[in-house]
Amino acid sequence: MKTKHYLELDDVKRIAAAAEAEALKNNWAVTIAISDDAGHLLWLQRLDGAAALSSHIAPAKAHTAALGRRESKGYEDVINGGRTAFLTAPAVKGMLEGGVPIVKDGQVIGAVGVSGVKSNEDAQIAKAGIAALGL
Repeated sequence: MKTKHYLELDDVKRIAAAAEAEALKNNWAVTIAISDDAGHLLWLQRLDGAAALSSHIAPAKAHTAALGRRESKGYEDVINGGRTAFLTAPAVKGMLEGGVPIVKDGQVIGAVGVSGVKSNEDAQIAKAGIAALGL
C-alpha cells in the first residue's frame, strides 16, 4: 500500500497567505483558488479590485491542474499549437496558464489556480504560494 499525502487547512492557509503576499507585492488584483488532488475547492479568495470573472476562472485552473497532474499552461500550449479538440474536453475548463499542481514526493496533493493578471503572472503567484510549503 502507498501512503497518500493530503493538504490540511494549515497548509492551505500558508499557501493562500504566500500567494496573497506575492500578488500584493506586485499590486495585482487576483482571485486565488486552492483545490485538493481531485480538484475539489478548498479555498477561494478574491482580492480587492479583482474582476468578478476571476472567481470562476481561478478554481477552473486549479481543477485542471489537479486532475491533469500538470500545469494548466500545458493545455493552453496544446490548444495554441492547433489541437483545438481539447476545448471540448469534459470537466476541464481552466486550460489557461495559472493553474499549478502541488506535488509532494512525486504525488499531486492539490493545486493552486490564480486569475486576474497576465497568465504568466497568475502562475508566478500560484508558485509563490506553493513555495511556502517548502516541498
